[in-house]
Amino acid sequence: LTRQGTRPVISPMPNRRAIPPFDPVAYRKRNLIERAFCRLKDWRAIATRYNKTARNFLAGICLVLAVTSWIS
Repeated sequence: LTRQGTRPVISPMPNRRAIPPFDPVAYRKRNLIERAFCRLKDWRAIATRYNKTARNFLAGICLVLAVTSWIS
């Protein structure tokens, strides 16, 4: 990850002797993105990409995210 210019945001194991630096704010943001992708995959049409054109696929993603954010 470091070679690609990104910072790792992975929670360290508590039993490690030398605990690497950890940013809890960045970890919360990462978790938020992971949960959004998980909610997208719950919708079968998005997970299998039923809409073949990019415009319709993006519209489907926007619709799913709007519905899931409205419900939760």
